[in-house]
Amino acid sequence: MKVIRTITELRQELNIMRKNHENDTPDSREVVVGLVPTMGYLHRGHASLMQAARQQSDIVVLSIFVNPIQFGPNEDFDSYPRDEERDLAVARAEGVDIVFSPSVDEMYPQPTQTTITVSGITERLCGASRPGHFNGVTTVVSKLFNIVQPQKAFFGMKDAQQVAVIQQMVHDLNMPVDVVPCPIVREEDGLALSSRNVYLSSELRQEALVLSQALRAVQEAVASNIAITANDIRRILQEQIGQSVHAVIDYAEIQSFPSLEPLADDEELKAYDDLLIALAVKFGKTRLIDNIRIQKMEVLSRV
Repeated sequence: MKVIRTITELRQELNIMRKNHENDTPDSREVVVGLVPTMGYLHRGHASLMQAARQQSDIVVLSIFVNPIQFGPNEDFDSYPRDEERDLAVARAEGVDIVFSPSVDEMYPQPTQTTITVSGITERLCGASRPGHFNGVTTVVSKLFNIVQPQKAFFGMKDAQQVAVIQQMVHDLNMPVDVVPCPIVREEDGLALSSRNVYLSSELRQEALVLSQALRAVQEAVASNIAITANDIRRILQEQIGQSVHAVIDYAEIQSFPSLEPLADDEELKAYDDLLIALAVKFGKTRLIDNIRIQKMEVLSRV
């Protein structure tokens, strides 16, 4: 595994690796480069992305970069958890070929005057409470796509809005990248894995279980009532999360996926093919997100 910190060296190394793979592939099949973009402090959720990339790619590139332009002025850029030694050990164990870990100066040698903006779907959910966040995400991801030139890029569905935004960007700009969404990975007690979980005290971590519990309650309600409405879902989420003393809801929403259009209160779920039940809740200073998708075949199969 090679650890590379400059764009020039990364491009040179990828050219060498591509040529080596082409020579070893007699059927002239395209060499597939898989990219796993991360901000580091890796956990089993990230490992699952690397595993998917390893299965579907000839060359796996993991990027580790805490991207300053996607953090707001009162967010946790400076305190965001970092542990490069541990991250490299995880990457090595998962068979990563290249870890690209650039500095901020390498990625942004001068103030950025060009950004990528996806309108509409970035203005809801996390975009509503974190203005400018998704401009930072799409800009850095487009830079990584240009630098690495992967055929596939792997993203976790824990941030389902991010997946939808990147898919829209790729579609609109005709980027030759297949965005591969990967399932949420959870602890045994249901808490979705997140680098920010480290901020939680033992008490707040226990309270944070209301997120997965609320989503399970929604699943059970959908299974028992084919006529369930969006308002029913929102009420269940509010009631379940309200059981936590310290939980402060940013949003608890049901929207179509991937368009992220909110449902009217009286709309029934059975009218939609694909829905996202999404949560963002603060426990103390720590903001956690979680979600589930409910698809039409799943709803109809429970009738």
